Amino acid sequence: AASRRAKMAAPEQRVVGAAPAGYTALAVKFGERQRSPHCLLVKEHQVREGAGTSHPPRRTLFVLNVPPYCSPDSLSRLFARCGHVQSVEICEKPGPGEKKEKLTSKFFNHKTGTGFQVAYVVFRKPAGVQAAKALSQEGPLLISTESHPVKTGISKWIASYAASVVDREELKAEVDAYMQDYDKKIAEEEAKAAKEEGIPDEEGWVKVTRKGRKPGLPRTEAANLRVLEREKQKRARKELLNFYAWQHRESKREHIAQLRKKFEEDKQRIALMRAQRKFRPY
Repeated sequence: AASRRAKMAAPEQRVVGAAPAGYTALAVKFGERQRSPHCLLVKEHQVREGAGTSHPPRRTLFVLNVPPYCSPDSLSRLFARCGHVQSVEICEKPGPGEKKEKLTSKFFNHKTGTGFQVAYVVFRKPAGVQAAKALSQEGPLLISTESHPVKTGISKWIASYAASVVDREELKAEVDAYMQDYDKKIAEEEAKAAKEEGIPDEEGWVKVTRKGRKPGLPRTEAANLRVLEREKQKRARKELLNFYAWQHRESKREHIAQLRKKFEEDKQRIALMRAQRKFRPY
């Protein structure tokens, strides 16, 4: 029972043995009561010369095996002893460090990591990377402290549920602001198109736009799928109908035979009508 309570008190850990080539293993602990440490694998992040990236070489520390409960703030505090931490980015898997658009929305486009992830820690000076790698000589580092506790278990679930409750007024204000920006962007594009209308470009071409009381509306994804499906079915009928020359000949013969059969039936019906006609003077 005591071991079961200990497991419930501390989050799940994954212990790594010897570090792979090129990596340095840093032992970290969630708290003082935790017995077995967790290992973070770190190395200096290297990129090709001239590649545009948000992870500058010599100043970026690449971290593997980041636990799901470890937030960017936790990593920033963890490596703050090595130097000034400029930024921390946590990703699901390694990838090109292209600059991403900053998410300004509080309600949309938010993803929560559920497994072990990777992180990019950018220091202000290159010495911070070397100092972070030298932490392997020290004892286990603490992720959660009394001054900066990390929520787990029931407290984390309660905080996540409280954060999921949407404030209607705040959501309405964000949606209204987005729609105002969208309307402004559309108005600017229309004004630019009206200004450039009738003016030839560098090659002498003049752009013609559709105008009228009912301008063409942009197709939705569902409408595009329906149009593509109809075109696909039409193309399939054309391809399968009279695909071979003998099929074309057989279809003509069947059509002529049906016409002859109908002609004979019409002749018989007319003859029957003439035979049934009688002369009745009174």
